[in-house]
Amino acid sequence: MLRRSLLALVALAPLSLAAPALAGESVPYTPEAFAAAQKAGKPILVEVSAPWCPICKTQKPILSKLSADPRFKELQIFDIDFDSQKDALRTFNARMQSTLIAFKGATETGRSVGETQPEWIEGLVEKAL
Repeated sequence: MLRRSLLALVALAPLSLAAPALAGESVPYTPEAFAAAQKAGKPILVEVSAPWCPICKTQKPILSKLSADPRFKELQIFDIDFDSQKDALRTFNARMQSTLIAFKGATETGRSVGETQPEWIEGLVEKAL
């Protein structure tokens, strides 16, 4: 019985990993997920960050608070790791960590680098709606 349960869990594990992200939740960037969000016409925010970046650490709680706001319930946030996702950096022409890029579907609507003022970040995200 235990063996069957364990096998069932192992079989279902990939399904839980493939579940789509909830709106407003930051997820790691993949070209496929980004393209799907663009095709669906979703408001998108691309966040280029690094774990060692103090500005990125300041931006994260601001983005978290904004994503909880009902106005941004459809917002999809993609996180690009500055240190390991160099192809994605080239795709978005992002040269620095702490870069935020807003999209409305397939159209880029705004970009900022190093911004930590909550109202300015909110203004950038609003452009994606």
